[in-house]
Amino acid sequence: MRRAVFIAVLACLALPAQPAVAHDVDVTSVARVFLDEIGARRYVLSVVDTQVPPIADPSAVLPPDCTPIEDAGVRVVSGFAFECESPLDADDMLMLPWSLAGVVVVARWGDGSEASVYFRGSQGTVPVSLGDLRAAPGSRARVAGTYLRLGAEHILLGVDHLLFVLGLLLLVRGFAALVMTVTAFTVAHSITLGASVFGLIPLDRAPIEAAIALSIVLLAREIVVAERGVVHLTHRMPWMVAFVFGLLHGLGFAGALGEIGLPERAIPLALLFFNLGVEAGQLAFVFALLVLYRLVGGGVGERLLRAKPAMGYALGGLATLWFFERLPAVWGG
Repeated sequence: MRRAVFIAVLACLALPAQPAVAHDVDVTSVARVFLDEIGARRYVLSVVDTQVPPIADPSAVLPPDCTPIEDAGVRVVSGFAFECESPLDADDMLMLPWSLAGVVVVARWGDGSEASVYFRGSQGTVPVSLGDLRAAPGSRARVAGTYLRLGAEHILLGVDHLLFVLGLLLLVRGFAALVMTVTAFTVAHSITLGASVFGLIPLDRAPIEAAIALSIVLLAREIVVAERGVVHLTHRMPWMVAFVFGLLHGLGFAGALGEIGLPERAIPLALLFFNLGVEAGQLAFVFALLVLYRLVGGGVGERLLRAKPAMGYALGGLATLWFFERLPAVWGG
C-alpha cells in the first residue's frame, strides 16, 4: 500500500511537465496517458512515455462500440484516435495492456473540464474507469451509486462535521429531542447544499470553513455551561440552533461537491444521492455512538456523562485551533 501511494505521488508530481518529456517508467513503474475529446464522439489517446510498449491492438483497449480511426483531423504523435457510436460515459472502461504498477490518465473533455486520476495495474493490464475521470454520467444507477458513496465518504472523513454532530449528542437530553435536532440539522444542510449547487447562494469556501470551525467552538461552550446549570436558548430549543448551523454546514458540503463536480446531464439525481449519502454517513455515526454507549453501559456510561465538560473543552480547543488555521485564507493569506 505504501509503495502504491508513493508511486501515485511521484506520478502526480510529474504531471505539470510537458507531454513530450518522458519520465523514467523503469523506476516509477507508472506511465502517463492523455485522453482528449476532439469532436463529437471522437477522441485521441496519447501515450506520453516512450518506454512503455506500443499498443499493438487499439481495439482491445477500447469499449465495444468504439473503433480506431486513421484520419481524425489531428496529429497523433504516440497513440491513436478513435470514434464511438455514442459518447464515452461513466460506464465505459479502457484496458491498457501494460504490466505496470499503474497509469496516470489525464482526461480533457470537450466542455473544457479536466480530470487526472491514478489507476493501479492488475494482472498485466491497467483498467481505466471513465466514471472516475468525470465522463458523461452513464446509467442512472451508476450516478446514484457513485454520488451516494461520495456523500457518505465526505461526512465520514469530514472530522469537523462529525465533531459538530458529536457536540449535538452531548448537548441534547432525551431521545425525542435528539431526533428533532438531528432532523433539523439535516433539513438545513440540504437546503443550502441544493441552493448553492443551483447558483442561488454565492459560495466562498474560506470564510465558510472558518465559520464551521467557529460553530463548533460555540457549541462546545454551550456544552460546558450546561453542566454549570446555565440554560440558554441552545438548551431549550437545540433543534433551532442545529437548523441555523446546519445552513452553514450545508455550504461546506456544497464546497466539497464543487470540487468533486456534478455530471451536467444528471445534476438533480447526483445532488439527491450525494445528500442521501451525507445523511446515511451522519446516521451511521450517530448510531455507532449510541451503540457504543449502550455497550459500555453502567458505570462507564455514567463517567462519560460526568466528563461532558472535559469533552466540551476538548471540542472547543480543537475547533479554535482549526479556526485560527483557516482564518488567514479568509483574508487571502
